[in-house]
Amino acid sequence: MTRPDTASADFEAQRPRLLRLGYRMLGSLAEAEDVVQDAWLRWSRVEGSVDQPAAYLTRIVTRLCLDLMRSAKARREVYVGSWLPDPLVGSTDGPGGDEETSDDITLTLMLALERLSPLERAAFLLHDVFDVPLGEVAGALDRDAAAVRQLASRARKHVRDAKPRYRVDEAEAERITKAFFVAARDGDVTALRGLLAEDVVLTSDGGGRVLAFFNPIRGLAKLLRLYAGLKRKHDFSPKLLRFALIDGLPGYVSIDRGEKLQTTAFDIRDGRIQAIYVTRNPDKLRHVRAFAEAAGPRA
Repeated sequence: MTRPDTASADFEAQRPRLLRLGYRMLGSLAEAEDVVQDAWLRWSRVEGSVDQPAAYLTRIVTRLCLDLMRSAKARREVYVGSWLPDPLVGSTDGPGGDEETSDDITLTLMLALERLSPLERAAFLLHDVFDVPLGEVAGALDRDAAAVRQLASRARKHVRDAKPRYRVDEAEAERITKAFFVAARDGDVTALRGLLAEDVVLTSDGGGRVLAFFNPIRGLAKLLRLYAGLKRKHDFSPKLLRFALIDGLPGYVSIDRGEKLQTTAFDIRDGRIQAIYVTRNPDKLRHVRAFAEAAGPRA
């Protein structure tokens, strides 16, 4: 039972988890923070007692996210260029990671979740990722347990291919990430050829705010020409701020041409870079600068 004098403590105990749920549902840190703040306002107005604060707050946040996702779909249709989720950065300094990154969802899987319906996404996240009992998921989605089981099953099939077959060794991921930064900076086509998969894809998100590639660039040959051209024509010399985990993927934070902050993340499979995700939209990077400047480059 929740008493007024413990309501704030109960909410704060759930806040990291609620933020993580909101972000995984929406792909936006700012929107997740707004949802959690709205949940707090509703929580603070609750009359009577709440026997299970975690279940109650999960239900509120899920329903608020579902409402937002309906409008988010319309906004994505008019988004300028490729859309990527806000980069959730975490330290690579040791195991465990931060509370808000402590699940197995990577940026690649976040993009796969975008292809699900809002209800499928919610069912999958709540049941498979956040370990919410089926009955509570059904209550949060206002569906019966059988329908929720079907939603989660369909979602699982859709995202199966996005899950890596095995976790990349940390030392190997760091070696490849560092090697890519140096090769891309120097326009070293030979080194890049040894790092990239034949069907590599580069996706960049500028949101219409800064320069970025409007469509994904596909294929090894195109990317080799791109990085060689950037160095030759534009003296491409990014400044490394630090290496980081970006939504569970190895990557780094850097400053590019025109002093523009960006994150670069890599999906590495079978020892090669399969996908490169570059976020340059400044609206998605407000939280990144402080993290990046908290320490110098890690070589």
